Amino acid sequence: MAALCVAAAGLFVTRPAKLPDGALDGLSADPANGEQVFYAAGCISCHAAPGTTGPAKLTLAGGQAFPSDFGTFIAPNISPDPDHGIGGWTLSEFASALRYGSSPDGQHYYPAFPYTAYAHMTDQDIADLWAFWQGLPPSDVPSQPHQVGFPFNIRASLGGWKMLFMSKDWVVADIPSPEVERGRYLVEALGHCGECHTPRNALGGLDTANWLGGAPNPSGSGKIPSLAALDWAASDIAYYLETGFTPDFDSAGGHMAPVVQNFARLPAADRDAVAAYIKALQ
Repeated sequence: MAALCVAAAGLFVTRPAKLPDGALDGLSADPANGEQVFYAAGCISCHAAPGTTGPAKLTLAGGQAFPSDFGTFIAPNISPDPDHGIGGWTLSEFASALRYGSSPDGQHYYPAFPYTAYAHMTDQDIADLWAFWQGLPPSDVPSQPHQVGFPFNIRASLGGWKMLFMSKDWVVADIPSPEVERGRYLVEALGHCGECHTPRNALGGLDTANWLGGAPNPSGSGKIPSLAALDWAASDIAYYLETGFTPDFDSAGGHMAPVVQNFARLPAADRDAVAAYIKALQ
């Protein structure tokens, strides 16, 4: 009986957190800024249907597969379709998903969805992103289930995972300038660069002591490089984020190619800010 009480208490403490309904309703949303947030956050990179190109990528029908040590996660349909996407959500439910990794029906999302980074998003950027989202094309393609076996398919356990690995603190606390602060927001929050460039522990949490220090490729092939040890000039980093071309006359490939496509749509000042942040790590 005591064990059941302890288990029930644990589930209560680690239950999915949510914003109250209407918590962000007082904000005046700017969909133009929301478009910039959309590309900086890389939404299109994961949720566009496989094989789509051009404007068709804006139909966020999902379907891309992301392998990991815990199973294969399939990106869901997050288009504005009210039945198969998220068109029936409220702004508060959208914010709860981004900030807490919680679904409208009270479940934990898997951290393949980088809410540990999006948790740092500002209220205004969330509201602006939601306003832009309303103009995206809907898709009636059903989301596919994740291919995750026991015990990782027990979503209730993710509450404990969040307690261990979600933090309101920035990884890099000492920021020397407003430009680097903007770069931190783009790298640690919107761009969620640490999700790929930082190694993970046995439970899948980011090893922030080795922040952006490089990591094994989840596909099992090769390694994702260290940004903390990157010896490029800041101008080279900014140019790479715009064009995909490296100082060594190579070009971006794999999952980095769509990241470059996204950052190329941002103002030059944002690419410069990311470069300044990366150089500040060194």
